[in-house]
Amino acid sequence: MEKIVISGSSGFIGSAVVERLSKSGFEVMRLVRKRQDQAQNDIYWNPADKNLDVDLLEGVSVVLNLSGKNIACGRWNAKRKAEIYDSRIQSTELLCDAITKLSQPPKLLISASAIGYYGSNGSALVTEEFPNGKGFLAKTCAGWESRTQVASSKGIRVVLLRFGLVLGVAGGALPMMLRPFRLGLGGSIGSGKQYMSWITIEDVIRVVEYVIREESMRGPVNLVSPNSVQNDDFTKTLGRVLSRPTFCRIPQFAARIALGEMADETVLSSGRVVPNKLIKSTFEFSGVKLEDSLNRMLN
Repeated sequence: MEKIVISGSSGFIGSAVVERLSKSGFEVMRLVRKRQDQAQNDIYWNPADKNLDVDLLEGVSVVLNLSGKNIACGRWNAKRKAEIYDSRIQSTELLCDAITKLSQPPKLLISASAIGYYGSNGSALVTEEFPNGKGFLAKTCAGWESRTQVASSKGIRVVLLRFGLVLGVAGGALPMMLRPFRLGLGGSIGSGKQYMSWITIEDVIRVVEYVIREESMRGPVNLVSPNSVQNDDFTKTLGRVLSRPTFCRIPQFAARIALGEMADETVLSSGRVVPNKLIKSTFEFSGVKLEDSLNRMLN
């Protein structure tokens, strides 16, 4: 049985991946930060203290690094931004340093990143070749990804999954959107022309499984649906699926008052991102049209 170790396994994405890979025949080992949460096969670690027993990773063939503090955990200030940045850098550094010291390093490291790497780019089509953008999230993603280079230099295949907006009913942004929409208070944000690059949680899981099998997949991979939509279109589509009106509009200034700096790098940012590598591969998306995907999830 092939062994896979996963960090960030308790989050929305991590828990879904753990469940699927366990059913697919992998021996899943979780990295956990609380000793009381340890179950059989779990490994305690503490990235802030550089605490990880390297020997426990021997025999692992795949490492999936999903660790990182939620960027929407509260209004950004200097302290919170440092926590967001450090949580990604420290965990990735510790994990990559550990696997390169093994007598038999894993064949594959899959490490999370995000389309925030590119910054805001209006209506430009953004592929994996697009340069690093500007802003806090772009800086964070660049630093995050750079910490995997030590693994790559040791001959480990490295795949960097640049996540877009992941849609699912068990967590992420969608459940937070549903309450105002169901109350008839849903609406576009700012101009409504900013592009939103989304993907279903089901396709996220399928991409992880595909990347494990497909050895040609290397480097950055845009983890988004082939069909990004503008905020206006997303709003109207969600309203139709819920059979609710979407007349409200949140102006830019209101979004900035509510969210501060985070508004410009999240809800007001425009990323028309294309999953070029996945499109050119043999992978087939199950969630291509937004309305069909939302209907499957919500109805």
